[in-house]
Amino acid sequence: MIGRLSGTLLEKQPPHLLIDVAGIGYEVDVPMSTVYRLPPLNSTVTLHIHMVVREDAQLLFGFYEKRERELFRELIRLNGVGPKLALTLMSGLEVDDLVRCVQAQDTSVLVKVPGIGKKTAERLLVELKDRFKAWESIPQMAPLVLPEPIEIPPASAQSDAVAALVALGFKPQEASKAVARIKDDELSSEELIRQALKGMV
Repeated sequence: MIGRLSGTLLEKQPPHLLIDVAGIGYEVDVPMSTVYRLPPLNSTVTLHIHMVVREDAQLLFGFYEKRERELFRELIRLNGVGPKLALTLMSGLEVDDLVRCVQAQDTSVLVKVPGIGKKTAERLLVELKDRFKAWESIPQMAPLVLPEPIEIPPASAQSDAVAALVALGFKPQEASKAVARIKDDELSSEELIRQALKGMV
């Protein structure tokens, strides 16, 4: 099993990455919380990996921090939560925000995530409350840090942001409207996605 990858970041099409490790290109899916912290293309990147082996595929999910991977593993242990939904949850909410939702048993934020209705949100919060006891005892759950934005042409940044939101489960029209509402042509695709998600979730 693969638990860690360190190599050259060749492609970045959120939520998909291509990482070259000794001449082998690994396709890795990551949450937006990890995308925000990635270095520029052709730089060295190290990710903590969760590997899923199926009859028809071997899937890699990458995370910038170990705590993100542990949260992902807790989520996919829940009934009805697969890797895609877990990534969508972690893309729409910071780790801290999700922990706060669980502590307060607040469904209002979760129901805005694609694929989660009110009943599902209520069930997830109940199941996660016990699992998050260990997380509540950690002294500091520092917010994930956004790196310096990378220069990307506005048109490309907007289309990349829309494509990433669609890949996360939002409808194309919904994604386009969310990106169009952001009136700043200087933002990178990662920042556009971050702001669009804040407006949608």
